[in-house]
Amino acid sequence: MKRKSRFADLFVTGSLKFQLLSRTLLVLSVLLLLIGVFQYVVMQRFMYQNKADTIRNQLAALPPNMWRLGMGSGDAQNPLFPKEGNRDNRPGFGGDQERIFVSELSIAFIDDKGNYKLISSPFEQPTPQLKQEEYLALMQKKMKLDHRIIKDEKGNDQLVVFHQIGGESERSRGGPGGPSIQGLIQASISVAPIRDVLLQQLLTFIFLSLLAMVFGLLGFLPVLRRTLVPLSNMVETVKQIDAGNLNERFPAHQGQVEVDRLAASFNGMLKRLEVSFEAEKEAKEQMRRFAADASHELRTPLTSIHGFLEVLLRGAYQQPEQLLKALKSMHGESVRINKLVEDLLLLARLDRSPTFQKTEGVLDEMLHEMEPQLRLLAGDRTVTFNLEPQTRCLYDPDKIKQVVLNLFHNAVQHTHPVTGQVGLTLAQTPSGVEITVHDNGEGIAPEHLPHLFDRFYRIDTSRARRSGGAGLGLSITHSIAQLHGGSIEVDSVVGEGTTFKVLLPAMK
Repeated sequence: MKRKSRFADLFVTGSLKFQLLSRTLLVLSVLLLLIGVFQYVVMQRFMYQNKADTIRNQLAALPPNMWRLGMGSGDAQNPLFPKEGNRDNRPGFGGDQERIFVSELSIAFIDDKGNYKLISSPFEQPTPQLKQEEYLALMQKKMKLDHRIIKDEKGNDQLVVFHQIGGESERSRGGPGGPSIQGLIQASISVAPIRDVLLQQLLTFIFLSLLAMVFGLLGFLPVLRRTLVPLSNMVETVKQIDAGNLNERFPAHQGQVEVDRLAASFNGMLKRLEVSFEAEKEAKEQMRRFAADASHELRTPLTSIHGFLEVLLRGAYQQPEQLLKALKSMHGESVRINKLVEDLLLLARLDRSPTFQKTEGVLDEMLHEMEPQLRLLAGDRTVTFNLEPQTRCLYDPDKIKQVVLNLFHNAVQHTHPVTGQVGLTLAQTPSGVEITVHDNGEGIAPEHLPHLFDRFYRIDTSRARRSGGAGLGLSITHSIAQLHGGSIEVDSVVGEGTTFKVLLPAMK
C-alpha cells in the first residue's frame, strides 16, 4: 500500500514528484525539439550544397569545345542544338547524358545576350527561368556562383546551379584581359527527393526521441522515488511529531545537503520547543505548588486568629489575662501574615519585572555598617567578620543587605543560642566577589540540598513555624543573586555546620 501511494503521487498535479517529472520531461522535450530543428536546418543546407557541388563539378568536367559548338544557330550540323527530330542523337545529351549527368536534371543554355534556350528536360518537367537582366548580372560575376532554390511554373521548388562558359581569350585577339564570358549553363533539379530524405530523417529522429523519452521515463521513475526518500522520511517524522511525540528527531545524515540542513534546523526547533514545553510544564507545577503552599501558610495563622476571636466572643474578653494572651497571639500571627505577604509580593516583583539599580560601591564598607545589626540579631552567639578592604563591585545596596540578612538570620536560627558561631567573609576572587556566611549548626542532610532554594521548602516544619519562617527567605536570596548576574552555592556537613557562598560578577 505504501508503494502504491507513492506511485499514485505521480498523478497528483500538486505533488513534488509530479512537478519534477513533468518539468523534466518538458525541458527534455524542448531540448530534443531544438536539436531536431537544428539538425534539419543543417542537414538541409548540407544536402543542397552537396548536390549543387556535384552538379557544378559535372558541368565543369565537360570539354569546353562541346559548349562552344552549342553556341551556333542550332541547325543539323550543330552537335549540341540539332533539329528537334534529331535531339536524341546529340552527343553528350542523348544516351551519354544519362552517364554524364544526374538523372532528372534539366539543362538550359543562356547566351551572352541573356537569351534562354532549354537543352534537356527529362519527363518534360517545367524548369525555372529568370529574367534576362538577372542572367546578364550572373555573367558579370567573376566569383564562383552559388546555387538557388527557385519555384517553377507549378510552384514546386527546384535546386538551380549556374556555370559560366568562357570564350577565346582577349589577349589571343590582341586584347589585354583574360577569357571573356560567352554564355551561361543553368542546371536545375527538383528538391522533392532531398526533402523526402530529410523528412525521413526527421521522422526517424522523432521516433527515436519518443522512444528515448519513454525509456528515460521508465528509468527515471525509480531514481526519482529514491531521490525523494529523504523527504518522505521527513513527512513520516512530522506525522509522528504531530501526534505529540516531541522526542522524535529528523534523520541528520541522508546524503542530501539541502535535506540535511532542513533536518538540522527542524531538530534545533524541536529541541527548543521541547525545552520550552518542559519549562512551561515545570512552571505550571511550581505555580500549583506555590498556590497550595501559600494557601497552607496563610490558613494556619488565620485559623489561629479565628480561634482566639471565638474564645473572646464566648466571654473571655471579660477576663484580663485571657484577653491579653489572645491579643498577643493574634498580633504575632498578624505579623507572620504580614511578613509572608511581603515575601510573596517581593518574589512576584522579582519574577515579573525586577526593578533595581546596580551602582559601583565598596561592599566591605556597607557590611561594616550592618555589623551592629547583625551582632544584635546573633544574641549571645559568637560572630566573626573577615572583610577584605576596598572590595568594589556593581550591586544594589538594599538587595544585597537583604541577602546578607536572610543568610545571617538562617544561620542564627540553626545554631545554638550560646555556643553557636556565625562568620561573615568577604573576598575578591578572579571571577568576582564572594560573600560567605558560615555557621557551626547541625548541618543539612544531602537529600535536602537540591531543594533548599525551592519556595516554601523547609527542612524542619515545626521549628520553622515557631520561628516565623515560611521557607521563602532562601528563594528570595537565590533570585536576588541571579538578578545580579551571580549565583549562590551551599556546602553543608551534618553535625559540623553549613556554608552559603554568594558569587557576584566582577566589574567590566
